[in-house]
Amino acid sequence: MGITEDIADGLAKDAIEAADRLGDDSVIDEVSRTLANTSQTTQEAFLTAVRVRLAERRARGVLLSALKDAPEAPKPD
Repeated sequence: MGITEDIADGLAKDAIEAADRLGDDSVIDEVSRTLANTSQTTQEAFLTAVRVRLAERRARGVLLSALKDAPEAPKPD
């Protein structure tokens, strides 16, 4: 990744963690607005990183749920 994407992804990770800890998703919006005031390119990369990370979280939840309900696989002899 380039510097913009690296910075935006780091901010996205931190903003998601802060939103989880505070129980307040508006933290993500506030970071996004702050970025928009100085760099639309960084804001777009940030929002993309947030969407990708949250989509991964939801997808992993689906996988974990499916595996939890699945029968044990037979062990090889």
